[in-house]
Amino acid sequence: MKLDISNILFLFYLLGGMGYFFFQLRKLIRNVRLGRPVNRTNRKAERWKLLFRIALGQGKMIRRPVVGILHILVYIGFLIVNVELLEILIDDLFGTHRVLIRALGLAYYRIFTAILEVFAFLVIIAVTVFFIRRNFRHINCFEKPEMKTWPKTDANGILIFEFLLMTAFLTMNAADGLLHVRGVGDSGEVAGGFLISDLFVRVYL
Repeated sequence: MKLDISNILFLFYLLGGMGYFFFQLRKLIRNVRLGRPVNRTNRKAERWKLLFRIALGQGKMIRRPVVGILHILVYIGFLIVNVELLEILIDDLFGTHRVLIRALGLAYYRIFTAILEVFAFLVIIAVTVFFIRRNFRHINCFEKPEMKTWPKTDANGILIFEFLLMTAFLTMNAADGLLHVRGVGDSGEVAGGFLISDLFVRVYL
């Protein structure tokens, strides 16, 4: 473990981001509490079924299979790649590198990294399609007045953020792979899991 000024700066920005997050969370909780209590204890089976079908099972799969599949890719991919974000946080805070190798073992870590890269690439495709649909296709549900102004801005912000996040993840792995090719750094042992980012390195070289 090796700490330097970059780790301290990362901690500073991380605490700032967390502070801003909790500030926004307090505003959200305040707004939620403006609502009035409603008795929702009736029709429990129906309510649970609706929850699983729409929130977890992506009910759009039934009506619009392509859009539904893309939503599932974004949902699952975002959850899986967040595991990698945990590793990035640990590495940047404590000066380690690929700390999960010790926990998973090299072989499983390569499989883990390969799965992450595939899902990151699929998420990039999905959010690109969603961005094009929302902004350049005249789809009725997006043309309604209530879907303009802040809902559109909010949705576009989320799509752009996810695109940049997944691109940053693949770029990080590509940089590791490039350092390995040049004989610099200690990421060569993981290179077998760089399924997508390795393509970037080949194009660059």
